[in-house]
Amino acid sequence: MTIRWGILGTGGIARTFTEDLILLGHEVAAVGSRAGHTAEAFAGRYGIDRAYGSYDELAADDRVDVVYVATPHNSHHPAARTCLRAGRAVLVEKPFTTTAADAEDLAALARAEGLFAMEAMWTRFNPLVARLRELVADGAIGEVKAVYADFSSAWEFDPLHRLWSPELAGGALLDLGVYPVSFACMLLGEPDTAQAVTTHAPTGVDANTGILLGYGSGAVALLHCGFLADSPQTATVVGTTGRIEVATPFFRPAAFTLHRAAAEPETYRLEVRGHGYTYQAEEVARCLGAGLTESAAMPLDESIAILRTLDTIATRLADR
Repeated sequence: MTIRWGILGTGGIARTFTEDLILLGHEVAAVGSRAGHTAEAFAGRYGIDRAYGSYDELAADDRVDVVYVATPHNSHHPAARTCLRAGRAVLVEKPFTTTAADAEDLAALARAEGLFAMEAMWTRFNPLVARLRELVADGAIGEVKAVYADFSSAWEFDPLHRLWSPELAGGALLDLGVYPVSFACMLLGEPDTAQAVTTHAPTGVDANTGILLGYGSGAVALLHCGFLADSPQTATVVGTTGRIEVATPFFRPAAFTLHRAAAEPETYRLEVRGHGYTYQAEEVARCLGAGLTESAAMPLDESIAILRTLDTIATRLADR
């Protein structure tokens, strides 16, 4: 099935995803921006036929099968809602929305309209991560008791940049923390407790955040995200009979190593295709071709549950 994509937004992530769509041979049919000239420049760069100076116009294009929403976080909910109401399926960049309530609203709308909707958490569709999930499910390391994951990167403070702007839903938690939180929830489910501490930036957003998730099984997840320093960006899954160490960057891994007692380490490798967004694009195409409205790898209820956890963490940070 040939998928006709619309790209909503023209920033860096939109460019990167579009390049992977072109690599796959998918049709990028249209692009929409808040300004006509930026849409036209984007269209010219990638050979896209139609450029729109508003999100509404893109959403109304019935020659588009699915829209990739690549706006800043605070615009995910209204932009995706516009597309769904116009009859377009959506792939919404992570985090799906900024609150669980908004995620529930989008999920309800997509289901009411019978339209496909998915969070673009590219990690879930990486073949190595899929293999890791299989190994854990098969008991390769016993019962999971701890997950460690970090994603911190040094950024120069700029109060005008979206990362540091509370008005644009900036902060390390929603921009980077969603990755380790989603990774932990992928393996352990929604936590029973969530604690967090942070250092706030001058603008008030969280800039260096530690997270502790607790589970009734006795498992824990120790997670870190931040803008103040470069971290290893690795992950480790610890079980009762072994562990899996995921190489950097864990959210786009090219290798992981399985360690088991009385056995030689086993390393699994992958030559990542394109920028790494190809796998989620293929999943969207597969789901649309099969007439599915959700992906089993990243179902809407799980995106909502992750946002409930992020909401709880954000509340803990606001209290400090």
